[in-house]
Amino acid sequence: MHMPTITANYLAVLALVYAALALQVIRLRQSNKAAFNDAGNLALRSAIRAHGNFVEYVPIITLMVAFLEMSGAPPLRTHLLMGALLLSRLLHPFGMYAAPNSLQFRIGRVGGMTITILLLIACAVAILARLPWTVAAAEISEQTVAAIQFLQVVHIILTL
Repeated sequence: MHMPTITANYLAVLALVYAALALQVIRLRQSNKAAFNDAGNLALRSAIRAHGNFVEYVPIITLMVAFLEMSGAPPLRTHLLMGALLLSRLLHPFGMYAAPNSLQFRIGRVGGMTITILLLIACAVAILARLPWTVAAAEISEQTVAAIQFLQVVHIILTL
């Protein structure tokens, strides 16, 4: 097992994006004198959600990619997964400040979240496919198919 250095490098860049999102929330809270919540300010609400959305998805996806990298996933796959995560997390805040259904909204929020959800699923499936129980599941599946075929033969014989 090796250290997930590719994932770590992307995570460092993502940490800078996270810091920028946090600073935006702080700036807007100060300018709107809103210690809590969003004080009814749409820009602050959008900044809070962009920041929150980042922290809701980045850790789990990064952790899954790190596990994949440590378990021997090809470096190109790690770069593609983490590059897509970085792209999605840059796009999402871009769309948070746009008018609903505008091109900027669709590219940013919809595009960013679509990529994020696809990454979440792809990483989960890739990890599950690497688990040793998949061998047992394949064997059970083969045995189930054989049992069904046997029952079909029995049914044909009994209905003759």
